[in-house]
Amino acid sequence: MPRDHRPAKSIRVLLAEDQGMMRGALALLLGMEPDIDVVAQVSAGDTIVDAALTHRPDVALLDIELPGLSGLDAAAALREEVPDCRVLILTTFGRPGYLRRAMEAGAAGFLVKDGPVEELAVAVRRVLTGETVIDPALAAAALSAGPNPLTARERDVLSASAEGATVADIAGKLHLSESTVRNYLSSAIGKTGTRNRTEALREARQQGWL
Repeated sequence: MPRDHRPAKSIRVLLAEDQGMMRGALALLLGMEPDIDVVAQVSAGDTIVDAALTHRPDVALLDIELPGLSGLDAAAALREEVPDCRVLILTTFGRPGYLRRAMEAGAAGFLVKDGPVEELAVAVRRVLTGETVIDPALAAAALSAGPNPLTARERDVLSASAEGATVADIAGKLHLSESTVRNYLSSAIGKTGTRNRTEALREARQQGWL
């Protein structure tokens, strides 16, 4: 429908997706809905808040794995900076840990990308009315998986251990002693049931705990 035939109060949507083809397709399909107007598109997480402050969307559709800042961290930032904007997480990775973290960050919904765009449009409308919209299969998986066993500091240390970082590297980055870093890594390895920090990092990512 042409833009000038839209309702006077279209739902203003911000779309954050790093893959250009996917972002363009979503924007095009959502833009065909008579009551939805995609007012901003961004490809990096650290530009989301600025775009929201500029364009004042009603709903922000955020991918999780974005350069600069994850969609989950951006959701938490939006809650502080643009509290009137409802957040709907849209991701390829339906991991139980991601759902829990999204809800903790203040997201109003969590959907996987393989659903039809009609369902996404319905979800946008529903979260704007105050509802929480969650993919049913993912909700069931999250309940059975239980809470994230890692503390915030264990997550920080484990994340910092990526790409072959040494204990000294991690300690310097996080302003911790090397013995403290070793203790956190040991605890994270134990909680993930793995043999070393590389396996612990992989398992935590698979579960959506990082």
